[in-house]
Order: sequence, then structure tokens, then C-alpha cells
Amino acid sequence: MHDIVLGDVTITRITEYFGSVEMSPDTFYPESPEGAWQRHTSWLAPDFLDADANVCISAVQTWLLRSEGKTILVDTGVGNHKERPYAPVWGHRNTDFLGNLARAGVQPADVDLVINTHLHVDHVGWNTYLDDRSWVPTFPNATYLMPRPDFDFWNPANGHPTVFGRGNQNVFEDSVAPVHEAGRTLLWDDSYRIDSNLRLDLAPGHTPGSSVLALESGTDRAVFVGDMVHTPLQFVEPDTNSCFCEDPAQARATRRRILGRAADTNTLVLPAHLGGHGGAEITRDADRFAIKHWAPFARI
Repeated sequence: MHDIVLGDVTITRITEYFGSVEMSPDTFYPESPEGAWQRHTSWLAPDFLDADANVCISAVQTWLLRSEGKTILVDTGVGNHKERPYAPVWGHRNTDFLGNLARAGVQPADVDLVINTHLHVDHVGWNTYLDDRSWVPTFPNATYLMPRPDFDFWNPANGHPTVFGRGNQNVFEDSVAPVHEAGRTLLWDDSYRIDSNLRLDLAPGHTPGSSVLALESGTDRAVFVGDMVHTPLQFVEPDTNSCFCEDPAQARATRRRILGRAADTNTLVLPAHLGGHGGAEITRDADRFAIKHWAPFARI
């Protein structure tokens, strides 16, 4: 099962990539407590860790939502034919993402809203596609919701230093600016209400404009957290950041705040990059968290 229904909202998981990100746990998560990956290998492998090769395993996926008659995409992955000299694992890809979307019953022209939880290379790629020699919006009728703090931060004209170095090179130019120049973006700040079921909230730390999408419909709850959680190890070790977090202290505080709220309200947590079942419900005992059960999506 690659889709579930929460209240009046249908959620479908659209996978672009699943496999190695060519980074060891020590490199990807340098703040991991000593021995944490070894202690948790029994359930991290094989969906989130290749223990033999000592590399992290991730998914690149888009959450397709249908709510109040609208078709909504949450994050758009890596994209095809992109030049990524400092993130080669994501460069010059040629995947069947649009075919996977079509098999879920959606053509590009059907999409009403595109949500970029933040503007990293692996969250905005399918915002555009290469038409002859020009990057043009993939979803021609959609409004693209982008957090203004990230739009400003990643605009190379503003010259902000970043822990990512050159890892996001070309991303603004080929996957953000063409959409903005086409008049398809809506830049928001603080909070943005999409409909009676869905609300965007800033959740900074990973990037200045990182955001989460809260779903509340009937008695059902979910939260799409983007890169606030990269690996389920962060459910049980919430002070562990990835090497890509711009403000480590803020990232830890945001993660604890969002996970605490999710645990207290039986909210399904759906990150951007978890393989396996894609997410989890969690519980907590004071400041310690545990996985209650995995999301009801089919395992990839």
C-alpha cells in the first residue's frame, strides 16, 4: 500500500530514488553519540543503513496529497539532467519520477500546489524540467509555496555563507528562479494556511526557512517534517544533527519541539528521506523518545 487516508486527506508516496547516499554515518551525522549506530543496527539495517558497506541509505520521495479537491506535492526531489558538480550523487540523473506520478493518477498539469519544505538540492529538483535548453516549470498550473527565509538565503545574489559549501550550486538558478520568473511562486513566512486540513509552519535550524506541513483532519494527525529528521536514529537520538544543519542548536530545539508535539498528539511523522515504511508514530517518556510503530505504507 503506497497510499493512506487520514481524515479527508489521501496521502500517496511517490518514490524517485532509494539507495546509498555515499556517506558513512560518521560523515553524515558527526554528532551521533558514540556507538549509537552500532547499538541500533538491528533495526536500522537494511532500510536505513548498509552495515557491511558502512553507508547511509535514504529515499528521495514526494508526498502526493489530495485535499479539498486540490492535488498537492510536498517536495520535488532531485530532478533529471541537473548539473550538480559538488553533489555528484544527485547530478545528471534520469529517473521515471513523472511516470511514477502518472501511475498514481496525476499528470503535471493536474497539480495545484507544490510545497518545497526548504530549498536544498534534493527537495526542489522536479520544480523544473529541461525544455530544449531552458528550465521551465514542470507543473504549469501549480502555485509553488516556498518559505521566504530560504528563498532569500539560497539566492546566490545575497552571498550567504553556508555549511553546505557549494553543495547547492546551480540549484537556485535551475530549480527555483525559473519558477519565480514564471510568476508561479508564493513566498510565505511564519505560517501559511492552505485549507482546513493543512497548514505550513516555519521550523528553522536545518536551514533558515525549513518548514513542516501539519495535517489535521477529523481525529487524524500527521506532520511532514522535510529534513528535520533524515534518519530514524534521530527519533531516538533527537539531539543528533546531520552535517547539513545550518544552525545546529536551533535544529536540535526544533526537532525536540516538533517530536514532542507529535508524541503528545498521536501524530504520524513523515520525513522526506526515510525508506522502509516512510515514517512513524512516536512516544516519549520525559525527554526520551521511542518509535511506537511504523507508518502504514508499504516498505520500499
